Amino acid sequence: MYTVTHVGSWPRSRDLLKALRDKQKGVMSQAAFNRFADGEVRRCLQAQLDAGVELVTDGELRRDNFYSFVTDKLDGTVLYSLAELLEKMDDKAEFEEMLHTLDVPASAIRNPTCVGKLNRREPLAESEVAFLRQHTDRPIKVTLPGPYLLTRSMWIGRISRCEAYQDKTDMAKDVVRLLREELLELRDAGVAFVQFDEPVLTEVVLSEECDRRTFM
Repeated sequence: MYTVTHVGSWPRSRDLLKALRDKQKGVMSQAAFNRFADGEVRRCLQAQLDAGVELVTDGELRRDNFYSFVTDKLDGTVLYSLAELLEKMDDKAEFEEMLHTLDVPASAIRNPTCVGKLNRREPLAESEVAFLRQHTDRPIKVTLPGPYLLTRSMWIGRISRCEAYQDKTDMAKDVVRLLREELLELRDAGVAFVQFDEPVLTEVVLSEECDRRTFM
């Protein structure tokens, strides 16, 4: 027997996408956004319960995307669009070539970028778990970006090199520390399953170009 669970983020409604943008622009407060998102998460959860899903998630509906949301939770990070990062790259030609391969405008992708010492301002997923606990007694799964993904995407040499970090390896140690702290807290909170997303690891296995810039 296999446990049935949901994989990936739940499709966002047009209204939720608008609310996310309004929150980012400062038009909607965090509290107002949370109230709106609560209803979306309840609908997502009910769909899973109706389908007999045994290991439920909140669909990642409160997040901008599956890894950029960490900027809302971590000190030492700033969200830059890829268009903004172009002027900060050491190899602009290579970066422009990468931008041409994307199927969305560079201004639409926002990347969490390390600009200083990384520390958790607040837990990454505690509030998501607490809300689900109010509405189900089924086992909960939490998804988090993995350490390789975060290290590779967050390090922009001209921006990230600072008093705290001289190179990517220094920063990676703190990325691992933060995720380990989060994992232990989720375990102690009774979370049944934590999934670390590492999609760019496929390049390590299947590509000779695993040192190139990657943005999801």
